[in-house]
Amino acid sequence: MGRLVLVVSLLAALTVLAATAQARGTAHNDAKQAQQATMSVFATGFNNPRGLEWGPDGNLYVAEGGLGGSASTAGQCTQVVPPIGPYTGSTNDPVKGGRISKVSPAGARTTFSSGLPSSQTAPAVGPLISGVADIAFIGDQMYAVLAGAGCSHGVATVPNGVIKVAANGTWTMIANLSEFIQDHPVRNPPVGDFEPDGTFYSMVSRNGALYVDEPNHGEIDRVTTSGSISRLVDVSASQGHVVPTALAHHGVFYVGNLGTFGPEDQLGDQHVFQVNPNGHLRIETSGLEKVLGLAFVGGKEYALEMSVHAGGPVPGTGALVRVRAGQVVETIVSGLTFPTGLTVGPDGAFYVSNQGFGFPAGQGQVLRITD
Repeated sequence: MGRLVLVVSLLAALTVLAATAQARGTAHNDAKQAQQATMSVFATGFNNPRGLEWGPDGNLYVAEGGLGGSASTAGQCTQVVPPIGPYTGSTNDPVKGGRISKVSPAGARTTFSSGLPSSQTAPAVGPLISGVADIAFIGDQMYAVLAGAGCSHGVATVPNGVIKVAANGTWTMIANLSEFIQDHPVRNPPVGDFEPDGTFYSMVSRNGALYVDEPNHGEIDRVTTSGSISRLVDVSASQGHVVPTALAHHGVFYVGNLGTFGPEDQLGDQHVFQVNPNGHLRIETSGLEKVLGLAFVGGKEYALEMSVHAGGPVPGTGALVRVRAGQVVETIVSGLTFPTGLTVGPDGAFYVSNQGFGFPAGQGQVLRITD
């Protein structure tokens, strides 16, 4: 399990989901300060919640992986190799499909858009489910990025890509990311852990364009509203297979990495990288674990750690932390279970997708955290 992609890495989390272990790595925990924040469950009823974003209408929108599917594309295209593949998926399934939920300021969840592609890995190793990965707004217009689509994911007719979502929840594809990453390979793609259609994770808007990151191949790409795609930075070229996941903008772009699981995984060996406008990448902060979210509040930087545990993820060890370049990571709240997305609300509180992997239908949560 030396060089695993995001999809493979998170499968390991599912195998320990029933465990009662709540211990955090001693060295990493001792380097952090005592828990300071208050936390409550803001909303429930989600199917594998991922990225989340407050809309201009004052509601919170949550991207959801969905519940997978049973359709196979074996024989139609290159498949992900066992034990992770072959995938199966669903298209236009209002029950199992990926979806976008709308949550009122009072925490009431309703379905905004449903029947989006959703896919799952082979049953023997999970399954891990992916669908809608993240949401961003340009003005009043919603966009979302798909991670569970594409022929290699058992979804023959819809590629991974950026979609434009109308006010009534209907959507149209504006940018085919599956095609782009296949036509524009990165310098150092992972060997043996490769996803032909990618596993896109985060998306942010900036200056009228959308930026997406792809952990499997290791890249950050720019997508215009007219559907033009270009590469901002090939993360793999300078960093190898570090699995970049969390993307944020604060003057420049910042990206956090999940890292890989296995014997080589050391506690606190993940980073936040700063990406300059010319695409140059440098390490800004070190000492982090399995980063899946980034946010800035009042000039302060925060990261969401999926699990603070060396070698593999353990439920109940996720954390929200404050990070500062060259200083010790400070815990804001700990004890999260596979948190997958982070945003800041209009009230200044943090909102976190929790129980984002491996839970039954409707068991995903959104937490509200005040520092």
